[in-house]
Amino acid sequence: MNDLEGLLPEQIERISKVRERVIDSIGKNMDLYGITLSIGHLYGYMYFNQGPVTLDELSSTMGMSKTSMSTGVRTLLDLKMIDKVWGKGTRKDLFEVVPDWHQNFSDYFSIKWRKAVEGNMTALNKSLSEIQQMKQEYADEPDIGRLLLTDEAKIEEAIKYYRWLLKLIEALETGKIFELIPKE
Repeated sequence: MNDLEGLLPEQIERISKVRERVIDSIGKNMDLYGITLSIGHLYGYMYFNQGPVTLDELSSTMGMSKTSMSTGVRTLLDLKMIDKVWGKGTRKDLFEVVPDWHQNFSDYFSIKWRKAVEGNMTALNKSLSEIQQMKQEYADEPDIGRLLLTDEAKIEEAIKYYRWLLKLIEALETGKIFELIPKE
């Protein structure tokens, strides 16, 4: 995992400082999205690595327990930010970064937003169904009828938003988003 081998101490120090700054920035950025700072740092370390790494190598490099590394790696795998890869002659699991940050962004938000949309759509549809049932029950009570119509309209607007969000998620998942906003 040491790609700095053979460099002069001053060169190692300068390159390490540059990398640490970027790794810290990655960690802080990922923390904004609900991923712990340490997992963000783990991704940053893996990003600068020159090939696949084992949990033992990560644990040694980052000074964290193998259990913590395993949890972090599992999170990054779930978010599709790293891949488990095969390595000739080793029985240990190897992991490497998916270096396409555009795809990482797309995968992360697709996963998170789809989960949120599904939960919210379930709640909205259930509430809409209950409102429609109450409209029938209280058809001859104008005050509650107006209130139910207002709530129904608000819920229908929310459903429209989530349908739109599903289209955005689909654009992220299919890569169509990059036709609208091209990668540099």
